[in-house]
Amino acid sequence: MANLDFHIVKKIREQIAKGGSRTALKHKVESVWQSISWKQFGEQVDAISLALLAQGLRVQDKIGIFSNNMPQWTIADIAAMQVRGVTVPIYPTNTAAQSAYILQNADVKVLFVGEQAQFDAAVSIFEQCDQLELLVAMSNDIDLKDHEFAISWQDFIAKGEQAEHADLEQRINDANFEDLFTLIYTSGTTGQPKGVMLDYANIAAQLQGHDQRLSLSEQDVSLCFLPLSHVFERAWTFYVLYKGATNCYLQDTMQVRDALSEVRPTVMCAVPRFYEKIFSAIHEKVSKAPFIRKVLFTWAVNMGAKMAVCHQEGRKPSFMLKKAHKLANKLVLSKLRALLGGRINFMPCGGAKLDETIGRFFHAIGINVKLGYGMTETTATISCWDDKCFDPDSIGMSMPGAQVKIGENNEILVRGPMVMRGYYKMPEETEKTFDEHGFLKTGDAGHINEDGNLFITDRIKELMKTSGGKYIAPQMIEGAIGKDHFIEQIAVIADTRKFVSALIVPCFDSLEEYAKELNIAYHDRLELLKHHQVMEMFEKRVNDLQKELAKFEQVKKFKLLPKAFSMDDGELTPTQKLRRKVINDKYQDEIEEMYKDKPAQKQ
Repeated sequence: MANLDFHIVKKIREQIAKGGSRTALKHKVESVWQSISWKQFGEQVDAISLALLAQGLRVQDKIGIFSNNMPQWTIADIAAMQVRGVTVPIYPTNTAAQSAYILQNADVKVLFVGEQAQFDAAVSIFEQCDQLELLVAMSNDIDLKDHEFAISWQDFIAKGEQAEHADLEQRINDANFEDLFTLIYTSGTTGQPKGVMLDYANIAAQLQGHDQRLSLSEQDVSLCFLPLSHVFERAWTFYVLYKGATNCYLQDTMQVRDALSEVRPTVMCAVPRFYEKIFSAIHEKVSKAPFIRKVLFTWAVNMGAKMAVCHQEGRKPSFMLKKAHKLANKLVLSKLRALLGGRINFMPCGGAKLDETIGRFFHAIGINVKLGYGMTETTATISCWDDKCFDPDSIGMSMPGAQVKIGENNEILVRGPMVMRGYYKMPEETEKTFDEHGFLKTGDAGHINEDGNLFITDRIKELMKTSGGKYIAPQMIEGAIGKDHFIEQIAVIADTRKFVSALIVPCFDSLEEYAKELNIAYHDRLELLKHHQVMEMFEKRVNDLQKELAKFEQVKKFKLLPKAFSMDDGELTPTQKLRRKVINDKYQDEIEEMYKDKPAQKQ
């Protein structure tokens, strides 16, 4: 069992005690970044803890948080943990029906809501949720519409003034590792969401593991823009606060580009799509630059790549390389880093596989992207890229304390102190997820090389089989084609089919720019997508991108779609994974059309 010193509540309270007037949290209020000091943060956490006690919250009772990222999210979260409550996050984009399922299944008593949309959704399902007593509005501008079961943040705090400080001290002193700190409902690409039970021993193992793998200090500034309702950003936020660094909350993810230049973070979690977009935007700009600038860009990135290899292999760069790199840095690389604020020390990346070309590119320009692999069921990280034994094809080396091995069907299995207790109220599901030796079955297939690097080859549950009996890993194909700057989204179709096809959503910004350059006239997106020059351009690009794939894996036909896959239409999970069954049903006609005639290319 982890040392009680590593109880996250205790660790954050230590930072609060010594932090004083230093900035703990930052957020944007009417377009100006405002600071909340450690002292103010501590006072607000205690005030909400007392309010929860006044509300009658018992040990291990559940509170829900249904909101975009904001300081109140973390304040409510830690306040609940101080009184030994259990936080249940709900994605801010969840529908009322999805939220109702979670609130009922988890027996949530108090629900914190972030904005009017979440408040209105919560009001519409309030009656269905037997245990739910109160909605607390975290933003001042939410119209409570005189509902007697709704209260503002300030009024809720005022309620806590009747509670006893002694009761709060008692709950804090009774802290232990067996308590659950959260239930996180995994969206799953199929079936009902399952509540993952994580306890304090799980998060303590991650704090200690990350201490051995990363260096983070009070000077660091993290931009918190991935949803806190997901384990990745939330566990990272705990780590940032545990280290006494500053956490900057971005409520509107569309403003990430501005936030990067305003906050100038030193660390930030992101998903591969974020890097893909920056990579393709840079390369698109370079492709239009004059010849001399193209040459300069290529030379500079090559110098950066050589320097990165020296660093990884622990070799001293030659005098010439040092000189060349200094110049490359001044002319090109520093300007590329400035796109991310110019102060990045490292960037954790997770949620999916990052294409190795993109990984190498960021390391070459001097941004230490740390790709990791993890699950909600493992309190986030199982493995991550090591600074020294960096292999861009892999998903890194396993974290301290994580036992990783390869089981039947090459399935990656994990055991260790970061692995969940099980699924809430689902004993059969829990049992199915573990093997007889207590290893968690990840559902991913892979292998480990002699250096201890872990590789994912495919998602066992998502493998498709063509009618010719060939197994297809759709995510690998989608990764290869989806990195193109003309492609926003792609869904591969192959199961029981005679060849691989795909539904492609173009990146309309890039496509409309392309149409303008070629003077292509069109009334609407549908007409643009049918234009022969557009079709030819996509065919050429798709063929170029999949040259490395085996013949049977290559997309033989595709259909361009005028509208992006979205969560609102049920086509994406909250973590932006494709819900393939929904997509297949919805686009059945388009799919059937691709299989009517023989594919144009040779098989």
